[in-house]
Amino acid sequence: MTEPTSPTPASDALDDSTAAPAAALGPEELEEIDNILDDLRARGEEIPQWEFCDGFMTALICSRRPIAPAEYLPMLLGDGVELDVAEDAPLPQLPAFADAAQQARFLELWDRRWNEIVTQLDTDAKTLDDDRTFQPEAMDMRGAVASLTDEQRAEMGDDQEIPSFGQVWALGFMFAVENWPEDWAAPRDKEAAKWLDDALERIVALTEDDTGKPEVCMYDEDGPPSTSQARVEAFGEAIWAVYDLRQLWKSMGPRVETVRKAPEPGRNDPCHCGSGKKYKKCHGG
Repeated sequence: MTEPTSPTPASDALDDSTAAPAAALGPEELEEIDNILDDLRARGEEIPQWEFCDGFMTALICSRRPIAPAEYLPMLLGDGVELDVAEDAPLPQLPAFADAAQQARFLELWDRRWNEIVTQLDTDAKTLDDDRTFQPEAMDMRGAVASLTDEQRAEMGDDQEIPSFGQVWALGFMFAVENWPEDWAAPRDKEAAKWLDDALERIVALTEDDTGKPEVCMYDEDGPPSTSQARVEAFGEAIWAVYDLRQLWKSMGPRVETVRKAPEPGRNDPCHCGSGKKYKKCHGG
């Protein structure tokens, strides 16, 4: 079984088959990347949250075809138009970044998280309790808000719609799927197609609002209930769905385009070169 190279990380210098396990982004680095995105948002209000970026990144890693940074970064942080960059050339600065140094730091942190996800998904984890198991950067915003003081919640106002646990991550994942539909098209093999459909359904389920009875708090185990037990279970199913998608496309490899050969003219037809001779007396001779 041939396993294709995984989608190219932003630095174009990392290879998931040879790279050492990446150190996880710590709290300070996660705060740093949040601050970078906040600054980018000052120049472009469509810049997403890190949770959305993490879901988007996960889908890229699971994609059937390696998608280059010049193609996916403008979709996430720009106008969606692929950058015209030579294969080995460095990425130009995207307009959203304040300067080249800010972009370089963002890409450094991005690549760290990329390698971490690749390592986790290629590890034979059996349970969600295993420290090596993939863990999405999913937030329990409702739990975080519920844990605030009354004064802090009053400062936020009541006009903000608070997403459910894991909802923004799943929306980021599906954003990548929807923007590269050919790479996520169902394979001809019926069993593989069902495998794909079932896995995507489990992720799509997280894009929906959690309307169940709040029973647990994912933000703080001692915090007020904010998430239904059904949502917690759906989140676990989505994690295993990511493993399934990674394995599915690795086992199948990139899609092979069918090359269609133009029909040759008949021997007595005029030659396609415009010589005025019959094909058999010209190029068909």
